[in-house]
Amino acid sequence: MGRLLGIDFGLKRVGVAISDPTNVIAFPLTTVDWEDDDYLMLQIDNLVKEYEVETIVVGYPIGMKGQITKQTKLVDDFIGRLAEHIQIPVKKIDERLSSVEAKRTLQDVGIEVSKNRGEVDKIASAIFLQTYLDKMNKD
Repeated sequence: MGRLLGIDFGLKRVGVAISDPTNVIAFPLTTVDWEDDDYLMLQIDNLVKEYEVETIVVGYPIGMKGQITKQTKLVDDFIGRLAEHIQIPVKKIDERLSSVEAKRTLQDVGIEVSKNRGEVDKIASAIFLQTYLDKMNKD
């Protein structure tokens, strides 16, 4: 059984989380700062190979009322490019409020959010990856 990789896509940074080998627990892994799509795809491909990932779970930014937003369209484009580049399943999961929860988590342990944006991104990716794992293991 391969691991799952969670991706919180952003235009400056991409937060990444990984599941444990049994796909029960999600852990924040890294943040990829990027400006070039080829570089981003290479970094994701390297992580897929290194951690023997079988599925990628991308946070899907739906508006609070369920509407499609500008960011939703950007993530749809990213998912399309990712699916063309990497030959494993790419799934979407609603990421509403994951960044809010990640910021609250950092504040609770005394870490200043404004100076640690990358931490917010990778923790957010772990939050929605954990939600995905919980649903997967429940079914």
